Amino acid sequence: MALTVYSAPWCPDCREAKRWLAKHNIAYSEIDIESTPGAADEVVKQTGKRAIPQFVLDDAWVQPYKPGEGFLYDEMEKLFGVTG
Repeated sequence: MALTVYSAPWCPDCREAKRWLAKHNIAYSEIDIESTPGAADEVVKQTGKRAIPQFVLDDAWVQPYKPGEGFLYDEMEKLFGVTG
């Protein structure tokens, strides 16, 4: 399983997503959309919006949060096969 996380340092949803990944010992590579040329454009190209965090799991783009609601714990637990 290859996981890439598109994020930015100022993004609280990104920080929560990375905390969750760390809690479950899920390895990932990170792309900072602020410092990586073209990264923000790639997010828009793939998702149709400028929304982070974005997970790219084995080439599938997944938005691990819902605006206004926060991180999707239950959905991500199912997707990654972890509990709590």
